Amino acid sequence: MGKRKSRTGMTGLSRFISALNEGESGTQPSISTNSVDSAASAHEQNDFTMKEVNGETNTDSASAPISTSVATISKKQKIIPHYDATGLVPTYTNEAMVPDHLKKYFSQRTRYFSLYDTPPGCLLDEEGWYSVTPERVANQIAERCRCDVVLDAFCGVGGNTIAFAKTCERVIALDTNPTRLALARHNAQIYGVADRIEFIQADYISFARAYLSSFSTPSPSSNASTPPRNKTRKIDVVFLSPPWGGPSYLSGSPSHDIVNNVAKDNLPQTDGQDSHPTYSFSSIQPIHGKDLFTLTRRITSNIAYYLPRNTDLPEISDLLNATDDHGRSVKLSGERIEVEEEWMGSKLKALTCYFGGLVAGQEDLFSR
Repeated sequence: MGKRKSRTGMTGLSRFISALNEGESGTQPSISTNSVDSAASAHEQNDFTMKEVNGETNTDSASAPISTSVATISKKQKIIPHYDATGLVPTYTNEAMVPDHLKKYFSQRTRYFSLYDTPPGCLLDEEGWYSVTPERVANQIAERCRCDVVLDAFCGVGGNTIAFAKTCERVIALDTNPTRLALARHNAQIYGVADRIEFIQADYISFARAYLSSFSTPSPSSNASTPPRNKTRKIDVVFLSPPWGGPSYLSGSPSHDIVNNVAKDNLPQTDGQDSHPTYSFSSIQPIHGKDLFTLTRRITSNIAYYLPRNTDLPEISDLLNATDDHGRSVKLSGERIEVEEEWMGSKLKALTCYFGGLVAGQEDLFSR
């Protein structure tokens, strides 16, 4: 599969896996295209490359039904459903409405979503306010991940998902929380990209195992001499942005009760950042960060891993020393890691680690 092909949409893990097995009979969804141009560079350091990117703008709720209507896209006379999640979470239009503990995030709302005030208005739940990736950072990552099919494994309220829909042909957006998934779809519609995204309520670990299993299961008509079915719907890139442990991640190892309920934090940078304890992969949820990487590596070698700014660099380097279930190394011949620093003004926000063909200078690894 090439890097720039089709866009479409679908619903549900079962339909996605079913489509994998029906691809040979011509049941692929309809296609439209779009493209965005940009570039990236880096300088080498030890076993991996470090890069700085500067961007100036950058609680679970009970599940509730989403109101729907039908909108006509006059350009192609295509009928699509319209999803409005207003009412699922509080909508803040001015600072006086915002709880004190969220005011510092509300002041940065247009860094998170530049179209925040565009009717009916972008929506974030409490976790979304401190876990969404700033828009310009998300756009930078999406440009680096340009491909046919990208999987956003922990999509949250859709910051990265929306950015991927601008550079990739199809986006698969997963989240376990139905309300948060509804907010992501709502926000994607404000940006006009919802039709390019497949929103799936699923646990990433279960999804990954089901996806991998679909390729190892012979087709009903196969026999011992028939090779397994071809991968008809290949995922080219996986973006991993798992829960970090919320605001407590800067303390090194977040407490268990916070880890289970809070995703990565976008707190403004404070002075003395070097004094923060080193963040370990053992604090990542839902499984150890290295195990999460190893599982993902079975899907594709092209991974973008979004991590806290105080992540232990030797642990990042050690990811390529992992082995799969058969004891085989996950490292490709000559492969390096590229670590990109994500900045907002003078404040370092996070690290994005690129693997496989996403690394500058080893694009030849993209299809391996």
